[in-house]
Amino acid sequence: MILPVDRATGGSAAWFALYVKAHHEFVVQKHVWEKGFEVYLPTINRMRHWKDRIKRIDSPFFPGYLFTRLLPVHDQFLDLLKTQGVIRILSTVPGTPTPVPEAQIAALKILLANDRELDVHPELEPGKVVRITRGPLKGVEGCICRKNGQLFLHVNVTIMGRCVAVKMYQDEVELA
Repeated sequence: MILPVDRATGGSAAWFALYVKAHHEFVVQKHVWEKGFEVYLPTINRMRHWKDRIKRIDSPFFPGYLFTRLLPVHDQFLDLLKTQGVIRILSTVPGTPTPVPEAQIAALKILLANDRELDVHPELEPGKVVRITRGPLKGVEGCICRKNGQLFLHVNVTIMGRCVAVKMYQDEVELA
């Protein structure tokens, strides 16, 4: 994939995390896409229970957040912030949006494309980094963790302070 390059700054497009109004993720996704930005809203299909029915629906995996790829220039940030429903672009330094590493977005897409049981946790302390060596998640890297005797691979989305966990088997991973 060829990313756009800003000729003035020499920078290339990067992913950024957006914090949006509660329950407006799909609407904001549409508005951001209509402005011409690449947008990624991680979703998961879940059972939703109402008083009179049960239905499977797509829900945001990170409620209140979505990702967009854009050139890291003031005009694009400003255009994005003017989008209805966008509250702010996440940053580690106030006033300077922090890009989300491409590898984290790619790993998130792979994890959500498979039918494994996923869960979101607060960001983990640094641990051993491993890479999956076989199966549908081959190539995904993350931290390994044990919980109740089971092995989990944790992929951090650092900018959001969140981590995606997926059950793993010891013979599927190697030290990265």
